[in-house]
Parts: sequence; structure tokens; C-alpha cells
Amino acid sequence: MDNSLDNFLALYDSEIQSLVMHVRDLVLEAFPQSLEQVDLPSKIIAYGKDRTYKGLVCAIAPQRGYVNLMFSQGTQLNDPAHLLEGSGKRARHIKIRAASDVDRPEVRDILQQAVNLTGEAK
Repeated sequence: MDNSLDNFLALYDSEIQSLVMHVRDLVLEAFPQSLEQVDLPSKIIAYGKDRTYKGLVCAIAPQRGYVNLMFSQGTQLNDPAHLLEGSGKRARHIKIRAASDVDRPEVRDILQQAVNLTGEAK
């Protein structure tokens, strides 16, 4: 882990830090070739195929009591379990409240769909 990620996570309590790391592990497992960027002003850890918004696939956004797993093209994702939230033109997010949420097959499926949209699936 680099200093920017350590510094970013230091802003949150240990439970949220642990949850962020669990979500991060899932993202890096599904998208190992992703570029990870800590965006302090936006309070997110972004993952994409390049440093542009167009290349963004997903992001982790810690909150006080949960972590949002955000998808830049969320409206294009199939979500039969209705986990995706949000009302933007494209983006959607899943609220992760516990480590067990990360392990749900539906969460993994949505993340894999997002990675597949980039054409860079593992």
C-alpha cells in the first residue's frame, strides 16, 4: 500500500478502513490490471484502465457507517437483485455495510460486468 492510500484511510475509523480493504481486495481480484488512484478531494479510490473519467470502471467511497462501491457505467449493468442505487445519468453504487456484503455473488457479478464493459476482463 502506498502512502497516499495510507493517508486517505487514516481519515476513517478502523471498521471502515477494514471494509475498504475488503472491497479493494475484491476489485483488484476482478480487475488486476486496473490503475488505482487515490483522489483525496473526491474522497474516493478510483479504478480504471487509465487516469481519465472515461476510463473509470469503479470507485470505493468510504462513508461514516458504510462504503459505497461506485460504478461509472452503472445504468448499463444487469441488477436482478436490485443492489444498485442512485439516480444519475450513468453512475450507480452499492452500499457495503459489512464484509459479508462483499462476498455476495450478486456484488461480484455486478463488478465483473463493469470490468467486462472495459473489454479488459481477466
